[in-house]
Amino acid sequence: MTALDLAGPVAVVGTGTMGQGIAQVALLAGHLVRLYDTAPGRAREAARAIGARIDRLVEKNRLTAADGDAARARLLPAEHLTDLADCTLVVEAVLEELGAKQELFRALEDIVGEDCLLATNTSSLSVTAVGGALRNPGRLVGLHFFNPAPLLPLVEVVSGYATDVSSATRAYETARAWGKTPVACADTPGFIVNRIARPFYAEAFAVYEAQGADPATIDAVLRECGGFRMGAFELTDLIGQDVNESVTHSVWRSFFHDVRFTPSLAQRRLVESGRLGRKSGQGWYDYREGAEPAEPHTAEPRPAPAYVVAEGDLGPASELLALIREAGVQVREDEEDHGTRLVLPGGGQLTLADGQTSVEFRDVVYFDLAFDYRKATRIALSASQDTSAQTLSEAIGLFQALGKDVSVIGDVPGMIVARTVARIVDLAHDAVAKGVATEEDIDTAMRLGVNYPLGPFEWSRRLGRTWACSLLDDLHERDPSGRYAPSLALYRHSYATEKREGAS
Repeated sequence: MTALDLAGPVAVVGTGTMGQGIAQVALLAGHLVRLYDTAPGRAREAARAIGARIDRLVEKNRLTAADGDAARARLLPAEHLTDLADCTLVVEAVLEELGAKQELFRALEDIVGEDCLLATNTSSLSVTAVGGALRNPGRLVGLHFFNPAPLLPLVEVVSGYATDVSSATRAYETARAWGKTPVACADTPGFIVNRIARPFYAEAFAVYEAQGADPATIDAVLRECGGFRMGAFELTDLIGQDVNESVTHSVWRSFFHDVRFTPSLAQRRLVESGRLGRKSGQGWYDYREGAEPAEPHTAEPRPAPAYVVAEGDLGPASELLALIREAGVQVREDEEDHGTRLVLPGGGQLTLADGQTSVEFRDVVYFDLAFDYRKATRIALSASQDTSAQTLSEAIGLFQALGKDVSVIGDVPGMIVARTVARIVDLAHDAVAKGVATEEDIDTAMRLGVNYPLGPFEWSRRLGRTWACSLLDDLHERDPSGRYAPSLALYRHSYATEKREGAS
């Protein structure tokens, strides 16, 4: 089977924000859409809301008046669940509660035809468990849309343990026919996006909990240095702290309290205090009227050093050497090539974050990984109490000479962007090794689902195949809890590469 016949009615059960969005997508793809909600009158209210959004599309010339009229005519509120009997697809978008979903699908099995495809939009529950209550679990599949469904292109097509291949294929092709970008994945906690995205939030919170930097500074570094669309603190304020923490807890519990997915105590306290983000007026930030916006820490101007000595090519930060020269700072090459670092005029060293700490060495300043050093507008530096004032001043002045704002954070191993990217890369390799999804689908999911500047495997290729494993090894040595231990998949990937390079 391929995509659903456009003549076949589609039902959406649950008329909240997500249900309305999915209904709108199916409607504009040409389907007759039936809306059902257990709350009396809710389906009609949702139909009016969808109709109003269609009117706005017409006003903005994104839809012709004729197409808008036709779409509204195809939207039919359903008074009873039995009104869905002729549907070829039913998408459930009700409360994230396993019993409620199972009860709904058991009732639908007695109403719809045997060829009707059943789909759950769950983001945190097991598709296998939802289908486990059915007589024929083979026709149940996960269709995980992202909010807002009409705008975001990604759909995770999730196969439960009992899902028939034909059902998954049919769901995949239907999503593609609706103009979406589907990715196929196995039924694993968090699927692709919510599994692999955990470190983006967790590492930002960990840096904050270690008093390495404040939320505004961490967010600014993630955006302006790391290339992420939003920082972790502002994004969770937008999502809702309760919602984000709930997903984190769900993934953590589902992986039997795996330390790699441990929730944040600081976020727990935020939720307990009722500071849920934008919707409550306060979260990590204060959104109340008259509140002062939080500003990132930015170092005062310092003079640029007259020269630097380059030992090695700086690895993933090699483009910095050209930028330094363009800024008028002399770059002297050390022919003995002791490593991959810059030596400043005062004798201090400037090194790319590698999972170690500044306090371990004599007069070292670390700088964070950037998505693109030329385009980055901010760089984070990390120093210890033993770092000389001259070395830190010269490091700040060097990056300011390149036109960058500089944020100095605490002596945090792996800093902010580097440790975040390394952990994302590790979870992605682990997911592929365990059959969750392909490398291509994971990269697509992370770019489209959470707007990452690169997919994890694209990042891995750019940074070098051993980079993430090496950084995590160093982090694990300093925090042996297991949180940063490289996965066996990443270790094998890195070790095989080293063997091949050594042999050549």
